[in-house]
Amino acid sequence: MIKGTTKIIGIFGWPVEHTKSPAMHNAAFAHLGLDYCYVPFSVRPEDLRSAVDGIRALGLSGVNITVPHKEAVVPFLDEVAEDASCIGAVNTVKNENGILKGHNTDGIGFMRSLEERGVQAKGKKTLILGAGGAARAVGHAICKEAAECYIYNRTTEKGRALYERLLKTGGNVHMADNAMIGDKGFLSGTDIIINTTSLGLAEADAPLVDASLLNAGHVVCDLVYKKTRFLAEAEKAGCVTIDGLGMLLWQGVAAFEIWTGIKPPIEVMRKTL
Repeated sequence: MIKGTTKIIGIFGWPVEHTKSPAMHNAAFAHLGLDYCYVPFSVRPEDLRSAVDGIRALGLSGVNITVPHKEAVVPFLDEVAEDASCIGAVNTVKNENGILKGHNTDGIGFMRSLEERGVQAKGKKTLILGAGGAARAVGHAICKEAAECYIYNRTTEKGRALYERLLKTGGNVHMADNAMIGDKGFLSGTDIIINTTSLGLAEADAPLVDASLLNAGHVVCDLVYKKTRFLAEAEKAGCVTIDGLGMLLWQGVAAFEIWTGIKPPIEVMRKTL
């Protein structure tokens, strides 16, 4: 039951109808008997600043930030934790007595999702598709481990901005172009391919990488949390495939602790997802 004392956590995104975070977090709150409620908010890009001000005005305890706001939200916050500052993107905000502090738990979540499947990034050649907020977090985490990390984005300028940011991690980072991601020789030497774009939310979305160029030696990840067309085609090619549910779980675990200071019931959250 929602009462006058109930603490509200939200998620800002556009679109946000597909989010599974409310179910996951509300199950955890209920299991622990916490007086919290997690709700989704559809926030248009032009309304983001007003929505952030609304966190203070309405006394929300915190929010998750999802596509397309992870980078755009940063200037509207009072403080940004070191991890999020380095990444340049925020996916978790905590309201500390009217002071809004941004964090990023996406990188942690992604790496834990790999570990759960027995996939090690250390010493591997990795291709990241996309250059948005999720790509920043994943790239920041994986470039510290991978032997080589290639960045591909349809908008070259945005891809180069991510490339230059990831160079600061000290990793062996490169730009990839259209010719490279369509070249079987280049892809055959790549160990892990990660789609961080929103392509795949719609069934008709065509993958950025042609599945006919993939083989059983590839690990293919898609941060969309369902079996996308890209993952389905990669699975048929014999690849190890990982959807975004593991990352969603583990970034949520970290966010839950930031908001409440309490360790969440991980298996309850996993079962709900």
